[in-house]
Amino acid sequence: MKILVVANDAPYGTERSYNALRLAGSLAKREQTDVRLFLMGDAVGCAMAGQVLPNGYYHLDRMLGSLVHHGSEVALCGTCMDARGIDESEIVAGARRSSLDELTDWTLWADHVVTF
Repeated sequence: MKILVVANDAPYGTERSYNALRLAGSLAKREQTDVRLFLMGDAVGCAMAGQVLPNGYYHLDRMLGSLVHHGSEVALCGTCMDARGIDESEIVAGARRSSLDELTDWTLWADHVVTF
């Protein structure tokens, strides 16, 4: 099964992006699933490498690393990155800059699309 997860919310402040990554991670560990994650809007901040957080907080950058480790593709909206001054050199290994055209292709590819 091919599943696309799209996250739009800021990395911290609400738990929407956290829950998007939790679901994507759980799906990626399942047999016969192909998971892709697309970050757009404020969610592109989830992919910032080297996040420093107080003890007890979840690390979205590490969660993204786990997704990549399990074979998932992680893409970030390039327009959204530009609007927030995020350079591709600042994001976690395995994630990459993308576009609305690729999100369109991924949407048509997917059997299921889940948005947060």
